[in-house]
Amino acid sequence: MRRALLPAATALLVLTACGGEATYTGASEESGGSGEGGGSALSCEEPPEAPGDVTTYAQSDLPEPVPADPATLTATLETNCGDIGLELYAADAPQTVASFEFLAQEGYWEDSACHRLTTSGISVLQCGDPTGTGSGNPGYGYGIENAPEDGLYPPGTLAMARTQDPESNGGQFFIVYDDTQLPVEGGGYSIFGRVTSGLEIVEAVAEAGTASGGGDGAPAQPISLLSVNVDG
Repeated sequence: MRRALLPAATALLVLTACGGEATYTGASEESGGSGEGGGSALSCEEPPEAPGDVTTYAQSDLPEPVPADPATLTATLETNCGDIGLELYAADAPQTVASFEFLAQEGYWEDSACHRLTTSGISVLQCGDPTGTGSGNPGYGYGIENAPEDGLYPPGTLAMARTQDPESNGGQFFIVYDDTQLPVEGGGYSIFGRVTSGLEIVEAVAEAGTASGGGDGAPAQPISLLSVNVDG
């Protein structure tokens, strides 16, 4: 089943490949430390080929929640369009951060495409599925943590995608690039961090729109995770 932001979403996205280098211009030149800055000129390298083999894990491989001290960790998403810096909320979402750190160390996301961009109704870029289909998962699942009761997700929010099953959090996550409200029925969506630098990359990808021209689909400007690194 596809990992969706909205429980009603059932369509499967088809990743559209596009090689070469493209440049898109965002709204402003710098991003602030809060992850709420505007966009800048974006230059992307040709995205890598999707992984041929995707590793899956057993439920028993789910790592133990991280300690609450330190309360936050730092991480970097290295993409073909530049680096995106993250702050991870270890104290507020210990299981989610533990899984994110584990998958990063395993190289689970290496060369995987961000397969879904939404530009109508909700404003997110969804990544974390090495298969590029929107239905891939690491083989284990876990529950919701730190979901906002009001369903409000501000720009720069880093949160988990899931199916209708509240225990289906796994490897797919999304970055919010504009104020977004998501359903709270079923428990909402786990917020486990925020963008601290590089939000302008996501904004510029969003400005380029989807490959289909619709409000929900594969990004017209392909963006892939080359590597994910978590620091203390």
